[in-house]
Amino acid sequence: MVETVGKERRKKVTKQDILERIKGGLIVSCQALPDEPLHSSYIMSRMAFAAYEGGAVGIRANTVADITEIRKTVSLPVIGIIKEVYEGCDVYISPTMKEVEALVETGVEIIAMDATKRPHPDGRMIQEIFPEIRERFPDQLFMADCSCVEEGLEADALGFDLLGTTMAGYTPYTKGTKLPDVTMIRTLVEQSKKPVIAEGGIWCPEDLKKVLDTGAWAAVVGTAITRPRDITRRYVEAIR
Repeated sequence: MVETVGKERRKKVTKQDILERIKGGLIVSCQALPDEPLHSSYIMSRMAFAAYEGGAVGIRANTVADITEIRKTVSLPVIGIIKEVYEGCDVYISPTMKEVEALVETGVEIIAMDATKRPHPDGRMIQEIFPEIRERFPDQLFMADCSCVEEGLEADALGFDLLGTTMAGYTPYTKGTKLPDVTMIRTLVEQSKKPVIAEGGIWCPEDLKKVLDTGAWAAVVGTAITRPRDITRRYVEAIR
């Protein structure tokens, strides 16, 4: 599929083009919440550039401000999220249509949403919410942030384009799960039809190789690369 721009013909970027760009590689999560020392869109853009120079194939980023700065700095595909806390609701990763609309406006390649079996701010489950989002944005890639195999398979059936293990260990019913959850990753690879993105608890290169060896499409590493406060604490705990 092509589009004409003046006298030039430019190939349109398809969903498959984006997926091929990240296949088999490392996606670096560049995030810093307001209570963290590196909270700054500028700093996150430099983190993303450092990840790019290091060989990352993609970036995961939070907030419109951070995504906008990162997209000015690197041309890597971005998995965009907006963490928004709603009173009385445990779901906070792109939880409503409002966040999805804002992410679409940034032009982000992939949008990740919480796809766990917990109610969203309006009381509805992802099974009720996502079909509306999919219909409204048919050309957008969506990634399901899941905590267990059941949620991943449900997200596959709902029409998500990618399945992530992001929430493993973060829901009440998966608390205590050993991370990275290699069993979950491998099972989703074997039983689903969609690319599986391994995420959560990948602390070293050996962990990364282990999850990619399951057949995962790509893997996301965040804290172990881009959160020096947490990395320092891990070292300090080891010598106490």
